[in-house]
Amino acid sequence: MRDPSHPAWRDLALTSLPIALFCAAVVAVFVWLVDPSPPRTITISAGPRDSSFMQMAQAYSNILARNGIKLKVVESDGSVQNLQRLLDPKSKVDLAFVQGGVADGLDTRSLVSLGSVAYLPIVVFYRGSGLTRLSQLDGKRIAIGRVGSGTRELSLKLLAANGMEPGGDSTFLPLDGMEAATALVSDRVDVAMLSGDSATRELMQRLLGIPGISVMSFDESSAYARLFPYLESIDLPPGVLDLRRRMPPQTVHLIGPTVEIVARNTLHPAISDLIVEAAGEVNGVPGLLQRAGEFPSPVAHDFRISEDATRYYKSGKSFLYRTLPFWLASVADRLLVLLLPLAVLVIPALRAIPALYRWRVRSRIYRYYGTLIAIERDALKHSSEDERRALIAELDEIERALNTLRMPLAYADAFYVLREHVGFVRMHLAPGPKQSEGAGH
Repeated sequence: MRDPSHPAWRDLALTSLPIALFCAAVVAVFVWLVDPSPPRTITISAGPRDSSFMQMAQAYSNILARNGIKLKVVESDGSVQNLQRLLDPKSKVDLAFVQGGVADGLDTRSLVSLGSVAYLPIVVFYRGSGLTRLSQLDGKRIAIGRVGSGTRELSLKLLAANGMEPGGDSTFLPLDGMEAATALVSDRVDVAMLSGDSATRELMQRLLGIPGISVMSFDESSAYARLFPYLESIDLPPGVLDLRRRMPPQTVHLIGPTVEIVARNTLHPAISDLIVEAAGEVNGVPGLLQRAGEFPSPVAHDFRISEDATRYYKSGKSFLYRTLPFWLASVADRLLVLLLPLAVLVIPALRAIPALYRWRVRSRIYRYYGTLIAIERDALKHSSEDERRALIAELDEIERALNTLRMPLAYADAFYVLREHVGFVRMHLAPGPKQSEGAGH
């Protein structure tokens, strides 16, 4: 009551600020729980150092770096170890290359596929010629791939389908890639089963250029594809390795699974888009085993395709990510997500603010009315001159306060009615006729 002159902006601030802070807190919680920002660093489990998995991962890393995302590439023994890392909650791996057929018997519901990115055929090199069936390898020394690799898992399944098990007449050796090829050339093994991951064009040319070493053509490739749903029948046409020397001299029928990019189902949608986009740039080019644009593909075998990847394959990147830099598009995209909670919170808040503001301004006027009522009641109870003068002094104080009170124009009518009521109370405090006559005598 002694200093009631509050500027209008203070009323607005004190009315609006709590509501604004509440809305901001709710929106922040919503963003944090529903649509967190994309991480700046993710980790991929690739493969052996000299493998095509590692080469693909490094290419992905360079592409993601253009968008400010760091892709940490971790070396591994192959698909089996990659899958184990993804399933291990303590592992910090976000995605990995996994070939089809290695997830048998495992609970992979926490994982999703971003699509297939390459064929991974089994290429069987052997000493001699004329072999077209795996059953013809019985009793030989066979390099089937290192422990933890997808090559080993697939080789064991294919050999078992042909009646060859560990501990039988054949000798299975844990050699893979260049090590297996070297053992074949030095006659330490009779057969080297290489996956497309390690059987590069250069390695295949070198092996086929050595007298006495041949590559097996699977005449039963269609049967394998029927018996093992995750396998594909793949052909190497004549001359695809070297046109000048016509290498290979005739079509070689191969079998093998596809490689999928597998991620945890918590992968951020924006990162998923970047990975599939990088796969299109790296794996969409023509090669020994595929035509241009064949990969990445939404076809998956052991894992369900993620909803984000499905959306990307159908419609591509959203308008924001096509037209804006990645981080700016990410912010804008998240702001769009906020429209729903903002609409739910802000619209009622906007309706509440005028009512609260009106209540705050009028409450200040009502406080004066409370004082006026108290003065008027005291005037009826007390009739001495000293008491009357004290009440008049209090009323004068109210008038001085009203002279400095800042009131919004919308409430000027209530303000002037208040001033009239102050005058009305003052009339009650004025001395009556008897008081005036007594004062005259």
